[in-house]
Amino acid sequence: MSRDPHSSEHEPGHSGEEDLATTFVRESEVIEEAEEGGKKIRRKGIYLLPNLFTTSALFSGFFAMVAAVNGDFTMASIAIFIAMVLDGLDGRVARMTNTQSDFGAEYDSLSDMLSFGVAPGLVAFIWILQDIGKTGWVVAFLYVACAALRLARFNVQIGSVDKKWFIGLPSPSAAALVAASVWTFHSFDAEAFGFKLLMLFVVAAAGVLMVSNIRYYSFKDVDLKGPVPFVFLLAIVLGFVVISIEPSVMLLLLFGAYVASGPAMALMRKLKHSPSAS
Repeated sequence: MSRDPHSSEHEPGHSGEEDLATTFVRESEVIEEAEEGGKKIRRKGIYLLPNLFTTSALFSGFFAMVAAVNGDFTMASIAIFIAMVLDGLDGRVARMTNTQSDFGAEYDSLSDMLSFGVAPGLVAFIWILQDIGKTGWVVAFLYVACAALRLARFNVQIGSVDKKWFIGLPSPSAAALVAASVWTFHSFDAEAFGFKLLMLFVVAAAGVLMVSNIRYYSFKDVDLKGPVPFVFLLAIVLGFVVISIEPSVMLLLLFGAYVASGPAMALMRKLKHSPSAS
């Protein structure tokens, strides 16, 4: 019986069984439901561009922890700020390129947990909180747990709250406050017992504010595409100049003011609506 020379019966890759690489690609593929044109469709694969920013933010958060373990707390703090910038870009890139997806949202949330939850808590603990003993690691854990609760609450509240306001301190801002505090106090060798207590308060307060009901302005109603007066651009340039003079101190003042703005506005609203004020 002659055999067809073109038969692929015994050729590798064409048998009845898939090779290992093909099986891995098929079984690990991401498939999610999406709505396009008013119809639900099943979509394979993920969008590369926004997830590259998310991966970069995740890497920065992990690098911050590695730097802290190696005793480089300045670089650890800077890495958290870099993660914050990258985290702000991935969502905007996804919206601008119309590449939002459920996978991207979940991936971003997990990245935020490491970069703005675990990393700041670990950096603060390794630098100074461990010197306080059990209270130090309990407060560090409190921060991490509050970050996880904050992110979980934010995920289930998407689309159900006013986009102009965040309910509770955003985790990137809480991480920025902790990172700026570590960066500033470490730069000035501020390791006296008083600074340890201050750092304990900063980390605990940042954690509690994340899960509070205090409202924070989200800046999401700012139109970045519309024209603005020239003085706005001048103010931004001056802001960069001021920050570059002493970055750690200026960033601490900036984010410290934002963190304090929530309780301050809540107190003003309470006083305004109190019976004694009327």
